[in-house]
Amino acid sequence: MISIPPTTRDHPVWLHVGTLLDGTSTSPVHDAHVVYDAAGIRFVGRNGQTPPAASMRPGQTAPDVVAPDATLLPGLIEAHAHLFLEGGELDLDKRAAYLKQDAAGLLSSAMPRLEKLVRLGVIAVRDAGDKDGVGLALSSCARESRSRGRGRREFSGRIPGGEHAATGQPSALSLDPMPYLDSPGAAIHHRGRYGSFMGGALEDYASPADCVAARIAAGADRIKLIPTGIINFKLGAVTTEPQMTVEELRQLVAAANATGRQTFAHASGDAGIERVIESGVDSVEHGFFVRDDQLARMRDRRIAWVPTFAPVQLQVDEAVRYKWDAAIVGNLQRILDQHAASLVKAHALGVLIVAGSDAGSCGVAHGMGFLRELELMQRAGLPPLAVINAATGVSAGRLGFGENFGRIEPGALSRFILTKHPPHETVAHLRRAKTVVFDGRVYESDDTPDVTGL
Repeated sequence: MISIPPTTRDHPVWLHVGTLLDGTSTSPVHDAHVVYDAAGIRFVGRNGQTPPAASMRPGQTAPDVVAPDATLLPGLIEAHAHLFLEGGELDLDKRAAYLKQDAAGLLSSAMPRLEKLVRLGVIAVRDAGDKDGVGLALSSCARESRSRGRGRREFSGRIPGGEHAATGQPSALSLDPMPYLDSPGAAIHHRGRYGSFMGGALEDYASPADCVAARIAAGADRIKLIPTGIINFKLGAVTTEPQMTVEELRQLVAAANATGRQTFAHASGDAGIERVIESGVDSVEHGFFVRDDQLARMRDRRIAWVPTFAPVQLQVDEAVRYKWDAAIVGNLQRILDQHAASLVKAHALGVLIVAGSDAGSCGVAHGMGFLRELELMQRAGLPPLAVINAATGVSAGRLGFGENFGRIEPGALSRFILTKHPPHETVAHLRRAKTVVFDGRVYESDDTPDVTGL
């Protein structure tokens, strides 16, 4: 790990590194100079360009850190996670027991994950929804932190009121550091169809617009839609018809857009993906069985794709545990191979690919499961730098977060990773020892981080 001095808004730090991955460029930058303070990045110099005096401390003439063998890259953005779930638990009975907690218990379990994520290099999370208000409570705390200034926050542990929220007893917890995060609250699905464990029914409202309005009143930062079911592993296909029509989806998207909220849609199976594309959502989540022509239209309409390999790969990796026979494992592997081929085609076409792991799913631990997802994207055929961009600058550029992060550029927040293990050679190096800077504060992560409860 590399020692970096602390900084404040009035005391910038000057880094001189051998390699810079800025979050968007398709090739590394060499011999880079970066000056930052607690408020953000002041200067980025490429190919030996040194900073102007105005960006540095008075009288400073040399870098605070010279690391010619180090790589600097933006902090990672997890674009699909269910923070109310503990993903690392593989025992199905224990997972079922965990979900029997009340809303306050789920929230209490979720809060300690946040600091661990930052220390792993994950500086932002797009929560993908829950029916009990856990994500909304965490998002509310994040907004409070931003509005009152960054630093240690004492969070009451209360779940905000709303259509699908319950109120728990307060239990103070220090959230330091706390990643940026936002949440849709309860996802939207049809009663009796897939999604009840993380959402609420569209039928509870007079119209799609009323449903969206209720989500926003509860504090939703964006709107999560569930237009399809899930993969039938035994048959190797999505065997149910899509649960939402194109018109329903269009009305939900229009209502969200009218309030400035983005939409993201759980969708697998080409029939459901077709409806999602035609509705104008901002991103397709999962997207198993997507067709080549659909990828081309996603590119043309700037619909991002979050492919989430990790949950399906876990079923292959743990086939013995879950008693999958050879036929089912064959189905799963065929699905993964097809998904990998689609990812390579999407990259070649210029689709906006965004990294998200579906953390919280069985065996997909928060943070560690996301690092696994990045490795699976590389294994599928994406160049390592394209994977890193999908987890940083591409995500930040498309998903409309409320803060400027995900890129190493002047004006962006000072949230980044410094490592001697170059991730553009292999993203597996992101598991190695590294130094994480978050709003000027410095955190060190070794090769054996604490992953309890993730």
